[in-house]
Amino acid sequence: MSLITFDTHHLKAGTWSGLVAGVVFGGLLGMMGVFPMIASLIGSTSTLVGVAVHLIISAIIGAIFSLFFGHEAMKLGKGIIAGLIYGLGWWFLGPLLIMPIGLGMGAQLSLTGMQAALPSLGGHLVFGFILGLVYQRLSQMPRMAGSEEAQVEAVE
Repeated sequence: MSLITFDTHHLKAGTWSGLVAGVVFGGLLGMMGVFPMIASLIGSTSTLVGVAVHLIISAIIGAIFSLFFGHEAMKLGKGIIAGLIYGLGWWFLGPLLIMPIGLGMGAQLSLTGMQAALPSLGGHLVFGFILGLVYQRLSQMPRMAGSEEAQVEAVE
């Protein structure tokens, strides 16, 4: 076993970046009227609950971004490109796998399923772009309060 070291400053930058990107993407999702469907993942139909679930997921996705891309995404161009690729990845994971499986519909990886999810592709790319841009900016700022290096034991 070995130790993996990561900087909680990056984790915080990723979390906040995910929230910012989630707010922007949330505007698009609101216009599409999908918040009640997002809320149904936890047994609700409330738009407000859907917004809350979306923002929590956005923050988690941002934190994961920081773990995957960390120091590489600190450079503006690389941060944006990483964000766009990451957004594309979440388009496959979110509306094609996680959401439909969570709603009992099964994976939607057919051509018909992808066509149905196509309207959200632009939103996921916008999310990724903003995530990469904001992450790059926040990660360059002086350390956030309470940031420190942490070590996690990893199995090889």
